[in-house]
Amino acid sequence: MMIRPGTPEDAEATARVHLDSWAAAYTFGGPSAEERLDLHRRYPASFVAEIDGEIAGFVGVGPSRDADAEGELYTIYVDPGHWGTGIGRELIQAGEDRMRELGFRQVILWVLDGNDRAQRFYEDAGWSADGERRTIEFAGQSLPEVRYAKKL
Repeated sequence: MMIRPGTPEDAEATARVHLDSWAAAYTFGGPSAEERLDLHRRYPASFVAEIDGEIAGFVGVGPSRDADAEGELYTIYVDPGHWGTGIGRELIQAGEDRMRELGFRQVILWVLDGNDRAQRFYEDAGWSADGERRTIEFAGQSLPEVRYAKKL
């Protein structure tokens, strides 16, 4: 496995991973394949995990959208066929390292409340729920999210 910076040329592969992972993790639908592809073209992944020339996961990080934090882990997805293999740990580490390089020390992420697998993953990586909650409108539904934080 190789972790490398993401590029706009990865958009189709990262959109596929995103769609497949979403379908495996949630019982409700998300954006269409076209909407995901457009999103991935406009916002390439910070890093991708590549196995034998195929993208198996990705992570996106950058400045926080919340005023009380510096950096944010926007997204991390691993192809369901590779869950439990350590790819997610490698990707989150790459994302955290990048945020450190950018000078971010207080970082956050948002996760859908009730996504126990993801919440355990973040907690195992040293992130903690910080008590902040919100409801987002997504794909025609109101969804509750909880915020996790970490000091880098």
